[in-house]
Amino acid sequence: MKQLIDLSTWNRREHFAFFSAFDEPFHGVVAEVDGARAYAQAKAAGESFFQRYLHAALRAINQLEALRYRIENGQVVCYDQIHASATLLRPDHTFAFSFVPFAEQAADFAPGLQREMAAVEQSSGLRLSPDSARLDVIHFSALPWVQFTSLSHARHFAHPDSVPKISIGRYCRQGEALLLPVSVHVHHGLADGYHVGLFLEAFQQELDRE
Repeated sequence: MKQLIDLSTWNRREHFAFFSAFDEPFHGVVAEVDGARAYAQAKAAGESFFQRYLHAALRAINQLEALRYRIENGQVVCYDQIHASATLLRPDHTFAFSFVPFAEQAADFAPGLQREMAAVEQSSGLRLSPDSARLDVIHFSALPWVQFTSLSHARHFAHPDSVPKISIGRYCRQGEALLLPVSVHVHHGLADGYHVGLFLEAFQQELDRE
């Protein structure tokens, strides 16, 4: 489900109009979060760390209205629920797109992710489909080989994109902490640095959940 935003009364109408005219309306930051508790919990539960932090990121995104805004045919809509379009790796080191449905509880989220991982492994190519073009998603990727401090994305500027892009890099242990680089790119007409900060705060809280 989604709700149409009335641009005539929206407090971001000028921000939206201004940044929507840019060739590149996205802005991004890289920050670190502490994944130590989430990593330990994942290992104790016998699940992948990737599954744990992807679910935490989705739970955080779904708490924030600004990161559920999307642009459709020049209008702004707010989705009730956001899922993941994640790039998943194959044994031959190619990747494919996936659609991983959101679920509040980890036990309900895991089967959908596992089904997509199995489907990717048994396929070839990018797996382009209507699901890979959905707007009620985040574009999510993991780079566990790179402890990055900066990140950019391939972009087709003629394509009207408004989907947030979140990437997680290689972790680094620092004392008791396990620091994860997190790249967040969002459309500036829909969300500002303040909203990115709220996401990172919520993401950290979700990583620390019991």
